[in-house]
Amino acid sequence: MSTATLFSPLTIRATEFRNRLWVAPMCQYSVEKQDGVPTDWHLAHLGSFASGGVGLIITEATAVNPEGRISPQDLGLYTDEQQQAFVRINALLHAQGTATGIQLAHAGRKASVYRPWADEKGTVPAESGGWTTVGPSAIAFPGYDVPADLSVEGIAQIVEDFRASARRAVDAGFDVIELHAAHGYLMHQFLSPLSNERTDAYGGSLENRARFVLEVVTAVRAEIGDLIPLFVRFSGTDWAASGGWDIQQTITVAGWAKDAGADFFDVSSGGNVTGVTIPVAPLYQVELASTLRSEAHVPVSAVGLITTAAEAAEVVASGRADAVMMARQFLRDPHFALRAAHELGVTLDYWPPQYTRAAFRP
Repeated sequence: MSTATLFSPLTIRATEFRNRLWVAPMCQYSVEKQDGVPTDWHLAHLGSFASGGVGLIITEATAVNPEGRISPQDLGLYTDEQQQAFVRINALLHAQGTATGIQLAHAGRKASVYRPWADEKGTVPAESGGWTTVGPSAIAFPGYDVPADLSVEGIAQIVEDFRASARRAVDAGFDVIELHAAHGYLMHQFLSPLSNERTDAYGGSLENRARFVLEVVTAVRAEIGDLIPLFVRFSGTDWAASGGWDIQQTITVAGWAKDAGADFFDVSSGGNVTGVTIPVAPLYQVELASTLRSEAHVPVSAVGLITTAAEAAEVVASGRADAVMMARQFLRDPHFALRAAHELGVTLDYWPPQYTRAAFRP
């Protein structure tokens, strides 16, 4: 296999991705009206990547109900107005030849917080636009308010919210649906015994802790039909010394999720607990993706401090992942895919014609 594999097509269900260099979801915390509706900022932000030659752009974590937003300034997909705004964004991205995805999410106990650059930290109080958060158990994320533990009826309602948002996503023109079960948000909170102390059918054993995730996967697959690819983002580990979520549990649950209708797994890590040591370094999460791919026999993407064309190409060419997602590198260089192709000696036939005067020369 050659490094050009990074720029070979990949087909999942009815969707063909023109290459395997993809834009990871990146929260923008930029809905100033706090109504969850995408703005011109999101149009410009996502559109800049589309003209840069990527194969897939996944929109940031988008809440399935108002209480699922990370911050009051987060995107949502639970109203007609939100859905229609995404139609406009998808039209622009598709016109540039890229596939589009949306990451559907519920932040659980990590919801209703100030955006990262705010002077204040922690949970936003009700008088400032915040709300009461929920989780599998009444265990606070450090520095945040204690959440209300979800009832069985509340869990069922959130499963329905994911299903309804998935329908809206398809109707808005997205090619891919991704479910966010990573980074300490609600689905991850259910999976990890460090945040889930329930004693009912949603807690205790791995099968019980995975029940909510699998119910969401099943409901979304039934709603979107057989043609739309369904991704799941997992944190491969909590990085806890003991007692937390780890790669072996991820392997098992990914297999169950595949049986329930998931097609592809986006492997990150951490986010559910603090006070742990994370070995942050270039490519530090690739081994998690590789292990999941080889042991669960599922296709995966790798993400996390992959910053060069050579690194991305090697991850795919070596068979450690089927695709590479990048985030911060695309913020630095929205046209990174075009530059990566040049560095790897790959000729692309999808340079934007408006930009051909700036094409790299041999």
